[in-house]
Amino acid sequence: QVQLVESGGGLVQAGDSLRLSCAASGRPFSFYAMAWFRQDPGKEREFVAAIGWSGRSTNYADSVKGRFTISRDNAKNTVYLQMNSLKPEDRAVYYCAARGANIAVDARLYTYWGQGTQVTVSS
Repeated sequence: QVQLVESGGGLVQAGDSLRLSCAASGRPFSFYAMAWFRQDPGKEREFVAAIGWSGRSTNYADSVKGRFTISRDNAKNTVYLQMNSLKPEDRAVYYCAARGANIAVDARLYTYWGQGTQVTVSS
């Protein structure tokens, strides 16, 4: 079992930055590929970014490429999402997820999920 707790969300203005954190506990963190997804009310859960167990492999949704950066610190059991140049359309609840395999973009392939953290971007 892996428990995931997100933090760092909030209300910001367009163009601002935020850094989300996801702290993991339970099984060894370094065994897992980690990802961020987001969901706005009435919409499907959307892939944002993923990172492999070593941190060497990453993948981003086209909508965030060049603005968001995913990283991890295996010593701290934490994965981060640095979000720059935020736009109103980035507003969503952001979820951290883990899977014991290679990175993936399909939410159905992730086993463990956090409770989410709200990000709101005003124009």
